[in-house]
Amino acid sequence: MPPASTKAAATNASADTRLSPGAPGYRRTSLALFAAGLAAFALLYSTQALLPAISAEFGATASAASWTVSAATGALALCVLPLSALSERFGRRAMMTASLTVAVAVALLVPLAPNLESLIALRALQGAALAGLPASAMAYLAEEVRPKALIAAIGLFVAGNSIGGMSGRIVTGWVAQMWGWRAGLAAVGLTSLLCVIAFRALLPKARHFTPGPVNPKVLVSAVRTHLSDPLLVRLYVIGALFMTVFGAVYTVIGYRLVEAPFSLPQGVVGSIFLVYLVGTVASAAAGKLVGRLGRRGALYLAVSTTAAGLLLSLSDSLAAVLAGLVLITAGFFAGHAVASSSVSRTAKTARAQASALYQSAYYLGSSAGGTLGAIAFHAGGWAGTVLIGLVAVLGVVSVTLYGSHSARVAARRPQLAAACN
Repeated sequence: MPPASTKAAATNASADTRLSPGAPGYRRTSLALFAAGLAAFALLYSTQALLPAISAEFGATASAASWTVSAATGALALCVLPLSALSERFGRRAMMTASLTVAVAVALLVPLAPNLESLIALRALQGAALAGLPASAMAYLAEEVRPKALIAAIGLFVAGNSIGGMSGRIVTGWVAQMWGWRAGLAAVGLTSLLCVIAFRALLPKARHFTPGPVNPKVLVSAVRTHLSDPLLVRLYVIGALFMTVFGAVYTVIGYRLVEAPFSLPQGVVGSIFLVYLVGTVASAAAGKLVGRLGRRGALYLAVSTTAAGLLLSLSDSLAAVLAGLVLITAGFFAGHAVASSSVSRTAKTARAQASALYQSAYYLGSSAGGTLGAIAFHAGGWAGTVLIGLVAVLGVVSVTLYGSHSARVAARRPQLAAACN
């Protein structure tokens, strides 16, 4: 006869009506959020591969043009928490749909911007609109998918981000080379519109969401609770630092590749972002990495891979630079998938707010990385940008080591108490 605990576990598992691999709605959910992630990242970073062309048209420096990226990510970071609170009232599905719809509508206006200032303003509005997606998507998955399948489901959403970032840059690069950067942005807007239609058609209605009132006091209390959790705070910092590296590298890499000794055309520079496919694989593999190495082990592997890529990218060989970008991309997406899924599993209440705080930190890191990376590039060339990345990598290592030390101390306390008794 199996023990009572085993019977209870089996009963609870069979009573769990949340989605798992093989369930009818699991594939639809995964594909829908994959499409949403694809559209979101394609829109959010649509100007990144075009920065040299934008600089040329408006006579702007790299640091000035980089604000077309930083304004979008910064606005997203500022708006993600209040919009996640609205998702508690109106539902994750409704919030994600509204977010993507407004972002696509703004995307169709972006190519018409008459000057750099209006382009930056429209991009900030677009980033604010997209703020309704990330935290709502994480919360939707945490509520609708079984815990054992959560990392894989979030990994697929992050994979959609990586493919969206890649395809958006490739499309804008080649279209811009033939018809200009405005046409490139219009192409991304139209492609994202198709993704939003697919998302809305595929995503099942939420079965485990319970609406609640939008209460500022409750929101402040939830934020305080999450920020008082040392593990969550460390995960927020790790996400921000990983994104600082990624934002710095991919904001500046276009400028480096169009200059000597590479002197690549715009279309080829856009195609460099094919390395995002590595990010897709790394995100999807994050669950297996955690299973084999543990969360901290997976983070150490991700950060080591990122650092190796940064150092390799210092070479003047195009092959070495591409190899460096592959390592940076793999390390970043693996680290991001581990950290973001850990937030969803760690938070026991107000999951949308927990995910929103992570997304705020994550995109503030992107905004800071893009701006600091461009300033460093202007001051010291690519080596300056790499230095910014290495400092952020060192920060991830320090935070993770501190977490390991804190875990060992916490584990020894019961033993010491028992010994004293």
